[in-house]
Amino acid sequence: MLYPLLYPLADQFQAFNLFRYITFRSGGAVVTALLISFLLGPHLILWLRRKQSNGQPIRPDGPNGHLLRKKGTPTMGGFLILLALTISTLLWADLTNPYVWIVLVVTVGFGLIGFFDDYRKLTKNSHQGLSGRAKLALEAALGAVACIAVAYISPPGLGTALALPFFKNVLLELGWFFVPFGVLVIVGASNSVNLTDGLDGLAIVPSMIAAGCFAVIAYLAGNLIFANYLQIHHVVGAGELTVFCGAMVGASLGFLWFNAPPAMVFMGDTGSLSIGAALGTISVITKHELVLVIIGGLFVLETVSVIVQVISYKTTGRRVFRMAPLHHHFEKKGWAEPTIVIRFWIIASILALAGLATLKLR
Repeated sequence: MLYPLLYPLADQFQAFNLFRYITFRSGGAVVTALLISFLLGPHLILWLRRKQSNGQPIRPDGPNGHLLRKKGTPTMGGFLILLALTISTLLWADLTNPYVWIVLVVTVGFGLIGFFDDYRKLTKNSHQGLSGRAKLALEAALGAVACIAVAYISPPGLGTALALPFFKNVLLELGWFFVPFGVLVIVGASNSVNLTDGLDGLAIVPSMIAAGCFAVIAYLAGNLIFANYLQIHHVVGAGELTVFCGAMVGASLGFLWFNAPPAMVFMGDTGSLSIGAALGTISVITKHELVLVIIGGLFVLETVSVIVQVISYKTTGRRVFRMAPLHHHFEKKGWAEPTIVIRFWIIASILALAGLATLKLR
């Protein structure tokens, strides 16, 4: 909203010329989302505590100590992330850009799915929310609509193509298969973040790191000069997603203030599903779906650990890990929660740097 209101006044007030620059508006989005989180966070957490007398239901088969340490902590804190992210994006982004609206709709839509899932868990006083099939069906439908919109809006030759990291000017034309592939990326990223969200602060920092990486990617892919220099595919208009990513970084940083161990609030599916879906959608738009696998490698490891555990148990009756997802395995081995969280943050940082390195290694 600020962009169309203030930038036209640049002739009268030269300072308003700053709104022309994506970098300035991205910085403004970070600060705005952070301030919104700080201002509204305490009030939201207090309200959630009043509404949730018992807090988030804890898995009875979870690691020892969770019932004692985490019982009574409210969930649905992801609403704070969504609120700060959405308001900040609406204030600082160019709202005539269709990519901004696609990512916003997907983020809020997945947040609503997560909200209903969290709500059912609370009302049933169980860690089981929406059925897996219902959740996946809703996510797939929303992801399919987003992918069709991206294919329609994207520049000719890019709409239904897949770019390969490390190879310049290589595009695999997926045709109609682009939609199911894009749905797989968006839904997979969403649920991967959801699986990672099991310890205080564990999911939000890697999400923030990934959002920062895709802020760089969106800016470079949307800039013709930088895209040509790095030999990545230029996506006209994708640069505006830098503002959205900046808002996500600010909202995540603000939420971390309240989610740091010991957490005052959990993000719940409301936050984890929406964050993952946003990252997946941005990767589809910028044609960096495979790079997301590297940058979000921690989320991939957590998901693979669950898949391996399920397959192994169903086929052989044996468990590969003491408990899945992976972070619970290390809890069962006796690692302290802060140790697991910080070491996983380090892994996420290393993988993010490796993902960014693919921009130059062509």
